[in-house]
Amino acid sequence: MAARLVIRITTQDIGTRITTRRRVQGGFRDTVGILEAWEGGVLKVRKKDGTLVEIFEETLVAAKVVPVAPPRPERM
Repeated sequence: MAARLVIRITTQDIGTRITTRRRVQGGFRDTVGILEAWEGGVLKVRKKDGTLVEIFEETLVAAKVVPVAPPRPERM
């Protein structure tokens, strides 16, 4: 069974954690982070390292809301 690529996010999801897959030259690129803005056809996603990624809406092939990342266990 083949996987279906579906965009399941809207501007109502601003402030939530999302995962995206977009077309780039030579293939695809995935981004996971907080959707900070979606204006003028550009999504702004803040990754956990603080990087702000701008994604053009027309390059999206899949996207969905995902749960908040679980806390990492403390090292001993």
